[in-house]
Amino acid sequence: MLDSLIIVFIAVALLCTLALFLRQPLILIYVLVGACLGPYALGWVDDAAIISEMGEIGVIFLLFIVGLDLPPNKLWTTIGSASLVGITSSLVFFVLGIATAYLFGFTLFESVITGIGCMFSSTVLGIKLLPTTVLHHRHIGELVIGLLLIQDIIAIAALIYLYVFTNGDTQAFDWLISLAAVPGVLLLAFLGSRFIIWPLLTRFDVYTDFVLLLVLGWCLLIAGTTHYLGVGFELGAFIAGVALAYTPAAQSIAQNMAVLRDFFLVLFFFSVGASMDWSIAWQVIIQIICLSIVLVIAKPLILRYLLHYRGESLETSWEVGIRLGQCSEFSLLVLFVVAAQISPEAMHVILGAVVVTFVVSTYAVVFNYKSPLAIFDYLRAD
Repeated sequence: MLDSLIIVFIAVALLCTLALFLRQPLILIYVLVGACLGPYALGWVDDAAIISEMGEIGVIFLLFIVGLDLPPNKLWTTIGSASLVGITSSLVFFVLGIATAYLFGFTLFESVITGIGCMFSSTVLGIKLLPTTVLHHRHIGELVIGLLLIQDIIAIAALIYLYVFTNGDTQAFDWLISLAAVPGVLLLAFLGSRFIIWPLLTRFDVYTDFVLLLVLGWCLLIAGTTHYLGVGFELGAFIAGVALAYTPAAQSIAQNMAVLRDFFLVLFFFSVGASMDWSIAWQVIIQIICLSIVLVIAKPLILRYLLHYRGESLETSWEVGIRLGQCSEFSLLVLFVVAAQISPEAMHVILGAVVVTFVVSTYAVVFNYKSPLAIFDYLRAD
């Protein structure tokens, strides 16, 4: 693992320096380094599983920080205001993905999996490219978070369905029982936050190292609990953040964790690039390009239309649509669940579309809207 980290961060540092001179988005460099150094290319980092797991830590911290800005009253308001657009758009993307894959000659099941993989936008990319001031204080930030939360709920339901299909009724029933325990975790998280974490933060707030360790322990405790129940680290991290969101220290905690989050998100984007087997991807490059074109055009257009129909301004509708105009990391989870049931070619069409839409969406955002990673000074904001 240490050898892998040395290679990854030396390569990222060198290429990011070049990218800044060439005015290119840095996230793309992380993906490019993964594609070049991963096990299916040069093979300098041949254990992509380790990198992927470390990258998941970045996603955990990202969702924890998102939760810190969503106290329960704001959470329900945000979800409620975006629910109709989120559900409708996801269904449209699902049908669009099925139709496109069926035209490629995929089987019905492979087409359904492609449709599921097209339903969602990236929580990681969508929030990473939002300036903190927009994320916390502007309507666009609320819309983006609301739509992503609705999509995440739908994604969990889709994964339940796929888990039933691939593992049989008995294991699926056990999984649903575990899911039913989540409200209990939510209650314990709020009680722990109210009566343990917040009093400790109040008493020892001058010890910044203790505050960071306490918050990290809290985040990973709740995340580990939900993982033990079988419903994933990410849900627990989000719950841990929401449970602390009502405290006055929420924004300070988020700022202190930002650097740690970004360190691991580099590894997440690296793992996305490293997962591509180029010998297979080149065989289906036409399908990858076609599906990617359909998605990067259709997603912003459909979201723009639905949001404008709902009463949002054209400017706001376009910005939200472009910020969410890509596939999701949930698409990768879907592929992991059904890897044995679909062909390698179908898998790489979906995986390739994830990578390409990540790249195109990043360019569209950083060259048109304010972003922490914008190349031009007038667009850079955090």
